[in-house]
Amino acid sequence: MNIIERKVTKIGNSVGITLPVELLKSVGLAQGDDVQIELKDGKIILQKKEQIRLPDGVDAEFTEILNDVIKEHDQAFKGLVDR
Repeated sequence: MNIIERKVTKIGNSVGITLPVELLKSVGLAQGDDVQIELKDGKIILQKKEQIRLPDGVDAEFTEILNDVIKEHDQAFKGLVDR
């Protein structure tokens, strides 16, 4: 794996890191794509957000509400697995 060093810079009222186009292309990312950012073991993991095509009859708003409920009760659901 190649190591690329970048500076955290001010972008408007936020801060950000610019990424080389070649790096983005190599992982299938392009300007405007949605990404997911995860903090795991003190490291930042950035990956392309998977676009899920909903089956006919399934409402996008319903899936968003369901996702919120799953996130809110994540520990309880994980506890049920051990039963």
